[in-house]
Parts: sequence; C-alpha cells; structure tokens
Amino acid sequence: MSSENNDELSPSQTKKPNNNNNNNNNNTNNSDSESDVTNEHLIGNVQRVAIVPPNYEGKPKKGHLIFDASFECGNLGRIDYVNDYEYDLFIRPDTCCPRFRCWFSFTVENVKADQRVIFHIVNFSKAKSLYRDGMTPLVKSTSRKRWQRLPARNVFYYRSPDHRKNYVMSFAFCFDREDDVYQFAYSFPYTYTKLQNYLDNIEQRQLDYVQRRPLVYSVQKRRLDLLTVANPSLLVKGRRKKVVIVTARVHPGETPSSYVCQGFIEFIISDDRIAQLLRENIVFYIVPMLNPDGVFLGNQRCSLLGFDLNRVWNEPSIWAHPEIYGIKTHIMKLNEDMDFELDFFIDIHAHSTMMNGFMYGNVYDDANRFEKHGVFPRLLSRNAEDFSINNTTFNRDALKAGTGRRTLGGCLQDSTHCYTLEVSFFSYQTSANSQAIPYTEDLYRQLGRNLARTFHDYYKGNNYGSWSPTCSIMPRLKEDRIKSRLTQQATNMPIADQDEAFLNSETFSLSTQEFIYQETRNNNELE
Repeated sequence: MSSENNDELSPSQTKKPNNNNNNNNNNTNNSDSESDVTNEHLIGNVQRVAIVPPNYEGKPKKGHLIFDASFECGNLGRIDYVNDYEYDLFIRPDTCCPRFRCWFSFTVENVKADQRVIFHIVNFSKAKSLYRDGMTPLVKSTSRKRWQRLPARNVFYYRSPDHRKNYVMSFAFCFDREDDVYQFAYSFPYTYTKLQNYLDNIEQRQLDYVQRRPLVYSVQKRRLDLLTVANPSLLVKGRRKKVVIVTARVHPGETPSSYVCQGFIEFIISDDRIAQLLRENIVFYIVPMLNPDGVFLGNQRCSLLGFDLNRVWNEPSIWAHPEIYGIKTHIMKLNEDMDFELDFFIDIHAHSTMMNGFMYGNVYDDANRFEKHGVFPRLLSRNAEDFSINNTTFNRDALKAGTGRRTLGGCLQDSTHCYTLEVSFFSYQTSANSQAIPYTEDLYRQLGRNLARTFHDYYKGNNYGSWSPTCSIMPRLKEDRIKSRLTQQATNMPIADQDEAFLNSETFSLSTQEFIYQETRNNNELE
C-alpha cells in the first residue's frame, strides 16, 4: 500500500468535525462544473488525518478512521465527520484549476473489524457520469492486492441540495480486517513510477529494435519518454519509411489510457510474427505519458500549472507546456523529413460517460480523403470486440480546435490520419450480448494489443511491405470471445456480495448495418 503504517499521530493530525459546508445548505448555485464548495481549503492532499467525534480529546482509538492521500497519484482534499457512520469527502481540485474534480485515490486505516461506513464524495464537477450506469469505485487492501469493484447496489450518484447542488457519489462499505489498510480509487491507478519501472525493464532487455530517450522534461523535471520501435535497418538514413505515432495520458486522471498504451507496447515489441512484420516495415514512435506532472500530482485533467494540455496543441509554450511543445516539434520535423511518411497519429484517452472503445476522427472537404479516414476505425472494430463503430464520430467542433487530433489533422500532410482513441472507464457491450462487461487492467491492455494488430490489417490491405499470407489476422468469433470474457469476469474482477461472508482470502465482504461516415457533432464533451 502507498500509505505509511499506523504510526502514532500528532495532535495536529487529529481532525475534529468540520461543518463549514452545512452553513450554506440553502445556496442556490446551479453550476455543474464550477461550484465553490470551500475549494480554498482543498489546496493539498490530506496526510494521515484521523477523524474523531465532536468534543473528543486524546489519541485516536481503534475505529477512528485515518485517511491519507499523500502519495503518488493520491487525491483527497478534506474529510468532514457527519456521524459515527458517515463521512463527507472532498476531492482536491486540479492544481491551479478548481474546475476539475473527478479523480480520487486515498487510503483508510485504523479500522475495526466489521465497521460499517458510508462515504459521501460531495464535490464532483461532472453532471454526467458512468456511476449512473452501474460503475462503482474500486477497492483493494494490503492483504488483497487485486482491485475489486464495489457492488452497484451500494453506490448512488445524485445531485445534493445539502452540498450546494453539487453531484455526490455515496457508497456503503464494511471494513472486515482490522490490520488492513484499504485503498479506494476512481479507476485503476497507473503512476509515473509504474511507467518508469516498466520502461526500465524493457531497456534492460537490450532489444535492438527498441530505443528509449527523454524527448523533453516537464515543468517539475520529469521525463517525457519517447520510445522508437523499428528494426535498425529501417532507420537507415535515406531509406523511405512509414511512421505511426501513439500517445497517451495527456489527461492524468484517464488512467485506462496507460493500460491500453502498455498493451500496445507489449505487443509491438513481442516475438509475435505479426509484431515482427510490423517492425520490419513501420517505425513506431510512442509517448506513453504526455502529462507526467499531472499524473504524479493526482490531477484529473490539467498539468501542474493548471493547463489542459489537450487544448494547447495549436500554439504550445516551451515553458508552460514543454511536453506538448516537445512532441509537436518532433512530429513537425518528421513531417518535413523526406525519409519519413507520417501515416498515423493516435492519442489515447478514457471517457467518463460512454461505454466501449471508440474513436473521434476529423472531417475533410475532400471526399476521397474523408472516405479513407474511415477505414482504420472499421478495421479496428473487426479486431476488437469492445470497440464500437457506432460510437465513433467525425467532427470539427470549434471547442476541440486545440486538441492533438484537430491541430495535427490540419497541419500535417494530407495522407496522415489523426484520431483520438477513447475507452470507457467502466465497461463495454457488444451487438451479440447486451450484458455489460466491466473492463479490467488486462482487458484495457487487450484493446492496445488489438490496436497494434489492426495496423497489420491496414497495411496488408494497402499492399504495403512484404506481408506473409500466413500471418493474416483471423479473430475468433465474437460470441466465443464474449463467453470467455464473461467466464473470466469473476476471476479477473470479483464483485462480492455484501450479504455473504467472503469466500476466500482474495475477496472482500462488502457491506450494505455499415457505418455511414458523416460529420457528427460531438455532444459527449471531453477528449
């Protein structure tokens, strides 16, 4: 676990009830995203704060919960005691930008066995949420290190008149082991340190077709890693080569994008024959984490300085947005180099209101270019059961003008396809089965592997390179894959029943027609 052990707390770390927010219950502020629930008190994360009842004196006793978010990717700004069973929790807004409050990750310790609580996360900034469609928070503990989803019947998402009409997510939970430290999170965390360890392990393998270097450094001097994956013979100067660029995690709270990107990397550097063929014909440039400072700090959408880095691609600043400045400069140099033919730019995100994986593409006045732009999403839908061609949209919304997809789609050569690949924070459905299948870490990685395989289909279909006919992708029937996912679901992501004792040491007893490509306006925000 990320928090410290249950050390003795100093008096300054023991918190009495805070009822400041209750003095404003009649506030009529109707804002969905800019409500001001005492954000001035939410500058930093809580650090091993014990919450005790009113008028209590002395050291915290067993059952006086100790909250902590002072670790990498942690986010919890304040806790208010309501009664012995209920606590109001406040998400810390993004640094230098109070608008965004969605990501949370914190630990709880000093619990009593069978202690039941209700946590109210009271200051979400979004009206729409997958919590309304069955998504639930994740939990793990020191003795059970695999993330599990809480049962949907224990989770409620609603607008509360008691919290200045902010959106509140309430969930009930039972702590079953006194010595455990419990961690709760919005989605599967993926830290900057985890990425560095993963890339270090790749580097130690000394693969001659993988190069790693820091493209630039962030404001807080963290690496913006660039991976180059290609056979060395392909990188010889003077040889014409096709290029694919994949980026992820420009929005730090969108952790599923990191798992998708890792799955992509895992496949593209593997010994799989298709991966070998791709490396022999294509140069892959991969930036797995575009916003390392925001990730480290536990922000939802912004960088350290409060910028949404996916809105500054049109004119990035070398001092305020060095990450976007660095990657855009690299891309524009490739675009101008006669040795390189830049075919794809794909930026991976996660979506908080939509199911499945899907893409955003661009709209072009040239009908032939626009038609070609629709080919890759269709191919991906054939390889990935969780990818929805029906949710895929093409637009030129003015609000998205500063995104990587829109900016690069307008300034790179006409043959370059620029997309945003989105994946749901929660689950996916298929045409063959209406039952929602919750994503797991491995299912996110599987989407990344399928993304990589789709490049094989694309280039083989365009007769580029020497593709072996024995290596054509023939995916299993979707019905078979769906059945296998449903069979594995209980193993990969158990959803325990609150009314039954846990079954073994690994589970918690938790309480109480063809696509028509046309311009479509995106009403799902984000990207």
